[in-house]
Amino acid sequence: MSALTVSQDPEQSWDDLVRFWEEREWPEGSKVEIIEGIVTVSPAPAYRHNVIAARIQRRLYSAIPEDWEIFQTLAIAVPSRLGMLIPDLMVAPVHDHTESETRIPAGLAELVVEVTSKSNARHDRVSKPAAYAAAGIPLYLSADAWATDGPTVTLYGEPKDDVHRPLKSVKFGEPIELPQPFDLIIDAAEFPEV
Repeated sequence: MSALTVSQDPEQSWDDLVRFWEEREWPEGSKVEIIEGIVTVSPAPAYRHNVIAARIQRRLYSAIPEDWEIFQTLAIAVPSRLGMLIPDLMVAPVHDHTESETRIPAGLAELVVEVTSKSNARHDRVSKPAAYAAAGIPLYLSADAWATDGPTVTLYGEPKDDVHRPLKSVKFGEPIELPQPFDLIIDAAEFPEV
C-alpha cells in the first residue's frame, strides 16, 4: 500500500495546515505528515522497515546522554518548507516546554533517521532531507533498501540551505560511523535485506 495525499486548499496558511493536521481523525496506525504543504497519510511500515529502525535505535541508546531521548512518533515542525515530518527516529534533548505534545521545533533535533519505504521513497530521498537540511538538523541517516545501486546506508551532515552534504555511504552489511556527539559505529550487517 502506498501513501495517500489529502486534498486541501493550496492557499492555506501554515497555521491552517497544522490545524487541519491536528484536528482531523486519521486512520489508526498510519503516519500522517505534511510534506511540502501536502498532507500525506502513509500506512504502518513493514516488518523489515521496523527491524532496521529498531537496530539503529538500540545502538543509539548506548551513545546518547541521559537527558536526550530517541523519539519514534514525534513530529518535527519545519514551517519554512511547509513540513510537519515524522522521521522513523529522531534524537533530541528532552525539554520541558515544546510547541505542543505532538511536535517539536526542528532546531532541537540532533539526528534524524529515515528508513526508506518503497512506496514513498521520493519523500525519504528528496522532500524530507531538503526540509531537514533547511531546518539545520546536523545529521541525517538514511537506510535505503531500495537504492538503485543496492541497499545503502548514507550519513548526511553539514546542512546548508536545503542540502545536506553526504559524509559517508556504505552498503548493507558494512559498518557506518556516526561522528560526535554520537561517536558510534552502526553495523549495517544487522539490517535485513528486502
